[in-house]
Amino acid sequence: MALSGMRGLSVFISDIRNCQNKEQERLRVDKELGNVRTRFKNEKGLSPYEKKKYVWKMLYIYMLGYDVDFGHMEAVSLISAPKYPEKQVGYIVTACLLNENHDFLRLAINTVRNDIIGRNETFQCLALTMVGNIGGREFAESLAPDVQKLLISSSCRPLVRKKAALCLLRLFRKNPDVVNVDGWADRMAQLLDERDLGVLTSSMSLLVALVANNHEAYWSSLPKCVKTLERLARNQDIPQEYTYYGIPSPWLQVKTMRALQYFPTIEDPNTRRALFEVLQRILMGTDVVKNVNKNNASHAVLFEALALVMHLDAEKEMMSQCVALLGKFIAVREPNIRYLGLENMSRMLLVTDVQDIIKRHQAQIITSLKDPDISIRRRALDLLYGMCDITNAKDIVEELLQYLSTAEFAMREELSLKAAILAEKFAPDLSWYVDVILQLIDKAGDFVSDDIWFRVVQFVTNNEDLQPYAAAKAREYLDKPAIHETMVKVSAYLLGEFGHLLARRPGCSPKEIFSIIHEKLPTVSSFTVSILLSTYAKILMHTQPPDPELQNQIWAIFNKYESCIDAEIQQRAVEYHAMSRKGAALMDILAEMPKFPERQSALIKKAEDTEVDTAELSAIRLRAQQQTSSALVVTDQRPANGTPSNTQLGLVKIPSMSSNVDHNLPDQDISHENGTLSIVDPQPPSADLLVDLLGPLAIEGPPSSDVQSQPNIVPGFEDAPNAAEATAIVPVGEQANSVQPIGNIAERFHALCLKDSGVLYEDPNIQIGIKAEWRAHQGRLVLFLGNKNTGPLVSVQAIILPPSYLKMELSLVPETIPPRAQVQCPLEVVNLRPSRDVAVLDFSYKFGIDMVNVKLRLPVVLNKFLQPIPVSAEEFFPQWRSLSGPPLKLQVVRGVRPMPLLDMANLLNNLRLMVCSGLDPNPNNLVASTSFYSESTRAMLCLVRIETDPADRTQLRMTVASGDPTLTFELKEFIKEQLVSIPTVSRAPTPAPPVPQPTSPVAALTDPGAMLAGLL
Repeated sequence: MALSGMRGLSVFISDIRNCQNKEQERLRVDKELGNVRTRFKNEKGLSPYEKKKYVWKMLYIYMLGYDVDFGHMEAVSLISAPKYPEKQVGYIVTACLLNENHDFLRLAINTVRNDIIGRNETFQCLALTMVGNIGGREFAESLAPDVQKLLISSSCRPLVRKKAALCLLRLFRKNPDVVNVDGWADRMAQLLDERDLGVLTSSMSLLVALVANNHEAYWSSLPKCVKTLERLARNQDIPQEYTYYGIPSPWLQVKTMRALQYFPTIEDPNTRRALFEVLQRILMGTDVVKNVNKNNASHAVLFEALALVMHLDAEKEMMSQCVALLGKFIAVREPNIRYLGLENMSRMLLVTDVQDIIKRHQAQIITSLKDPDISIRRRALDLLYGMCDITNAKDIVEELLQYLSTAEFAMREELSLKAAILAEKFAPDLSWYVDVILQLIDKAGDFVSDDIWFRVVQFVTNNEDLQPYAAAKAREYLDKPAIHETMVKVSAYLLGEFGHLLARRPGCSPKEIFSIIHEKLPTVSSFTVSILLSTYAKILMHTQPPDPELQNQIWAIFNKYESCIDAEIQQRAVEYHAMSRKGAALMDILAEMPKFPERQSALIKKAEDTEVDTAELSAIRLRAQQQTSSALVVTDQRPANGTPSNTQLGLVKIPSMSSNVDHNLPDQDISHENGTLSIVDPQPPSADLLVDLLGPLAIEGPPSSDVQSQPNIVPGFEDAPNAAEATAIVPVGEQANSVQPIGNIAERFHALCLKDSGVLYEDPNIQIGIKAEWRAHQGRLVLFLGNKNTGPLVSVQAIILPPSYLKMELSLVPETIPPRAQVQCPLEVVNLRPSRDVAVLDFSYKFGIDMVNVKLRLPVVLNKFLQPIPVSAEEFFPQWRSLSGPPLKLQVVRGVRPMPLLDMANLLNNLRLMVCSGLDPNPNNLVASTSFYSESTRAMLCLVRIETDPADRTQLRMTVASGDPTLTFELKEFIKEQLVSIPTVSRAPTPAPPVPQPTSPVAALTDPGAMLAGLL
């Protein structure tokens, strides 16, 4: 902006630049806004020069980020000024400060129209620029005809016409009806004959919008677009100012090819031949050079040309040339070029048959899986998945399995699913498929869905020749010292069903198979216990003649679980115990599983439902993640009040006392013909019977049906969960009190969650402090109510609104607090059961004419009833194994605020979870222990393990175990909320124990802690 002759504005800008801090700047801005407001009130005394100066100041203040809520009328009024300096200011400031729906804009429509139809080109440009920036529907209806006349006028200079084209584009986007298709199609084609590249580029932008809306009306423009591309490709009559690093107007080339992609395939042979010649020239003339700007421009043109080639379904020779060019790009150092190369290769796979050509670059694509950039790794994974067939499936799947052990959490689930699908679709032989899936489960058990191991069982059941091999491989995996629970499930099922086929092999007698499986029982969840009981029944059935010792061992197990609190396990134990005493009848009841009827693979259907994302979708998701950076991504979804019913899960319940009781897998069949797997689905896969009949779904949340379905009011989340409690936790700043609080109430609450004394609330009249003592499941708080004034506080009331899990009793609160006095109100607390709900203090008082009422969350939270306890390695493993069944919880948490491991250890210690050093050999993991106290659970041991990803500190995996399912769930959620939404408050200075250090490989083998990863 020109500041000559405007000394006041220059001085103001200098003052702003000389401010030492933000507070000084704000004071200077407030002073200037006050001065401008005062001058505008006496508008009649302002000269046009002074008004212009003050409006410039308003714009500068707005550009600094401050709200300017006055002076808009003065800015609009300058549009009608007769002189250029004032009119320029009016147009610029109006375009910046006002949006298209502002009422003041209506006042300026006539003035803007007069400038557009006038003879002054400068004024025309100002008016077109403003309308192009903020023109809404009213502008479109009023000004579109005049803008169109300017665009097609032969007397207007190119400068005006290109602004008119962009202005018309804005008006068309706001109201497509302003461009009449019948009358404008020929005019649009004429505009493409324009020799001036500025007008032509703007007109092409308009054409892209028009053909996207209705391509059939603009067929006459298609040959003109091809001629424009020919002109640019041959560099004919291209002014130097439109040549960018030797490339003739790359912007116009991109827009022209974008417009051509909205038309169907070109039929005219001459036009098609001319277009392919141009595209050939672009493909041949593009290479990677050192100059970044030239690369950006040439590659923008190239990738748009590739998109057009795919759209036109070009000959295979040109497609081969495109793939060869992309092969060069995926091997360069620049990550953006590699990404675009992989992305376009993936797109080419979808539209044309170039799979064989892309296979030549398989080694380089596999190398991209190890790229530091996760976006490139994702695109490489998508491309490998798309290009895989029976000829290269072995190599690709083995590479995916190898990469799986080092991939980050965010990709492992997708990797596992795709590797399983590829192994299923392109298995060269049956045994290889089983090997792949078992390796997959072994390496990434946490990320392998149940659908994958269900599929193995169906696959093996339908192929008799495969059954001995699958059972033998399952037996081998059980010999490992630590295997994932999913491996226990599939191994137990296969050995129960087909283990008798291995009877003559060493180490595979019924007693030995039972012994190795039974070793895993203490460490698995109730879902897996159900499968193991079925396996024991199968072993008994296949052991003929019966082995009395083995029979007694298994009967003892059935007898033990007949009183299990889990109804599913109890029912199985009772039924199997009864059936196993019927002798030969057991053979009929537990007969081998028949072949599954044919139906579609659940894995392939799952992949189709969540198909590979495009670069655009990835960008949209990334932006969404950035906007909700504290969002949690969990491994399961569950209602707030425990385990959902079978109806909620869409499952069908079948009585357990039936033939083939433990065989109820999804009705699927796999036939192996010509080296591939054929999967057909004659019936909808809505009822997944395996989940229900092999045991209750291992879903997060307390399985007890009598747990109260109460909403949680948790630290870090301010929204009330239901209408009844909405008024109880409204932040004070939003309540209609004339007296405002001092300090941040939420931060004070969070600070008190981590320490036992401090200020809960303060305003100009009162200060409420808290001091607390905690012992087991009981607590005693003292509320200190301090009157800060020289006058009394009257009508004082304090009501506790406790959640149902707490029993709270507050002593009598006096109705009057004398001047400068402090009263103490003891509050007794008893914790009845685990919950994250928070008690609320409804406090009110009157001072003078001010009546103040606030609702304050009390820091009586879950961690107050924890008592940290040290646990050694010798104590940890027996205790962990004893916490078997549903309490084990595993979850991936994203959106964690990145922090050093030492800070995370300090946070856990402040939450009363003792970090135990030396238990986990991985230096990126933490293990903590504590005891929880409540009236219902008494002292309950809780163990926590947190695995962090060094490559991405914003995500981690958390496992929590305790003897009570409700406690496990509530503690897991409480820790998760603290990690995701950590308030910036001072924490208690609890010293943290040393973070576990990495051990040597030898130490890891001899140290019991080295087994932790597998056991957890």
